[in-house]
Amino acid sequence: MPELPEVETSRRGIKPHIINQTIIDVIVRQRQLRWPIPASLKKQLNQQSIQAVDRRGKYLLLNTQAGTLIIHLGMSGSLRICPVNSEAEKHDHLDIVFGNQKILRLRDPRRFGCVLFSRNDPMQHKLLISLGPEPLSSDFDVDYLYNMTRNKKASIKSVIMNSHIVVGVGNIYANESLFKSGINPKRSASNISYQRYKMLVEEIRRILIAAIQQGGTTLKDFTREDGQPGYFQQTLSVYGKPNQPCPQCSRPIRMIKQQQRATYYCPHCQS
Repeated sequence: MPELPEVETSRRGIKPHIINQTIIDVIVRQRQLRWPIPASLKKQLNQQSIQAVDRRGKYLLLNTQAGTLIIHLGMSGSLRICPVNSEAEKHDHLDIVFGNQKILRLRDPRRFGCVLFSRNDPMQHKLLISLGPEPLSSDFDVDYLYNMTRNKKASIKSVIMNSHIVVGVGNIYANESLFKSGINPKRSASNISYQRYKMLVEEIRRILIAAIQQGGTTLKDFTREDGQPGYFQQTLSVYGKPNQPCPQCSRPIRMIKQQQRATYYCPHCQS
């Protein structure tokens, strides 16, 4: 699914095309996503101008004077900027048409994404209010993560993927960060030293920044807003590479399941 770097790549890609642009039409072809697209969305957005294009975790926030459009890409969603007369395809469920003759188009084959509208502070919305800090913000540091894990018996991988502790460290980047910091993903979160947490925080930041710079990771349905793939997949160390040689010790990478998610790690290099 699109993770934080993919969502941030989408935010940066669509912003120049829609910022300060006026919405002249909203076309809904399929209302039934994870939650139904509001029936009043066209009326709420009519003649509204996009004042800001923000992100909170994996949610995109399109701010207007009337309120905020909250978009989540779900498992397979993507956003594209299209010419106003471009033909919609099977899984193109929503078009937001702007006065500059461009369309912001949502494609979501599996329909696990969402498009909602809030007239109030979006940070107080039920989907956002309990989210943890952004991993690239000053609020996420070694002191925070170390203190948050003192009583956590859960595995370290499940903890850093918990959006109530830190947002956006999805499965791909959790695998890669733990490998680079030499931490076994099965290790109890409370049984990791301060110094190792310091390294983990640094690797999470470094890997997310690198992924954003390379346009995210191409997995199945994700493409950038211009239709081009992300390239971070070419630099992955362990994710999706079971039984291949570890890039550090050449021993086989192992794959296990944790909470129905695939975990890739090197038993020799990660302790």
